[in-house]
Amino acid sequence: MAYSTARAFWVTAPGEGELRDEPLPEPKEGELLVRSCFSAISRGTESLVWNGQVPESQYQRMRAPFQAGDFPAPVKYGYCNIGVVEAGPEPWPGQRIFSLYPHQERFVLPVRDAHPLPPGLAPERAVLAANTETALNACWDASPLAGERISVIGAGVVGCLTAALCAAVPGTEVELIDINPQRRRIAERLGIAFAEPKRARGGADRVVHASASESGAALALSLAADEATVVELSWYGQRAVRLPLGEDFHSRRLTLKSSQVGQLAAAQRPRWDHQRRLQKALELLAANPAWEVLIDGESQFADLPRVMASVAAGDALCHRIRYSESSCFLSTSATTS
Repeated sequence: MAYSTARAFWVTAPGEGELRDEPLPEPKEGELLVRSCFSAISRGTESLVWNGQVPESQYQRMRAPFQAGDFPAPVKYGYCNIGVVEAGPEPWPGQRIFSLYPHQERFVLPVRDAHPLPPGLAPERAVLAANTETALNACWDASPLAGERISVIGAGVVGCLTAALCAAVPGTEVELIDINPQRRRIAERLGIAFAEPKRARGGADRVVHASASESGAALALSLAADEATVVELSWYGQRAVRLPLGEDFHSRRLTLKSSQVGQLAAAQRPRWDHQRRLQKALELLAANPAWEVLIDGESQFADLPRVMASVAAGDALCHRIRYSESSCFLSTSATTS
């Protein structure tokens, strides 16, 4: 069956969005026609995009791989898509894949950008792949060692996943910290200790900050032991953040380090590339079905303009989008080229 158009979600102005019909080209050699089964809202970054808060200085750096349009708007943005290949060269038809494509019903994708789901990874859970890749990179930047005491501040999706990866290092004592007491249940499901900020344990060998708040960043510095490393994983967009770098910051010889998924961690860069890192993220997701607890909501694609406003203003974890033809199996009408 041929398709000439596909509906896609666009941010049309700060705080406004709509579904648009746009041309769907025929796949060329080396390309795939993909039907979306699920996508997910990457709440932190997509909230900043939705609200028009991407700094002008970062317009190029913050472009998503398949973004259309330009910041602040109109822009088609997103990078958490699970689909099934409907047409393309063998052996691709019928395969379920992850790609860094925005929210769109069908799209044409280069073969090199299609990442097959490993055995055991349910498509519904695979929407966490981009967040898992970010957490993996953060774990590399933090470099946790066996037996260390580690604090992770901010129990959003990336914070939870980073805490889970650090907790897998033998002997580590990981504490997940958040102002929302309801996140305790998430931490328990992940097998990680939880604390609210006032009860957080000090003397950490490493601290990862992922709350995107000024108070969280200050807490991260206060929890670090002498000569410890604090990894800043939050992205604040246009907001200026004040840090308490006076008092004993220098005398305790703390290290403040940034982490960002756009670049591989320095220690891995000579041997790893983005393809290998994403494949490892998918394998980690397949091996950890308990991580599905981080998906705390689901809506239909048709409702995405309204849902994006709600998610951007709320405290959701990962909100999954289900498409009308949500079956992640090849339809009988699909053809190969």
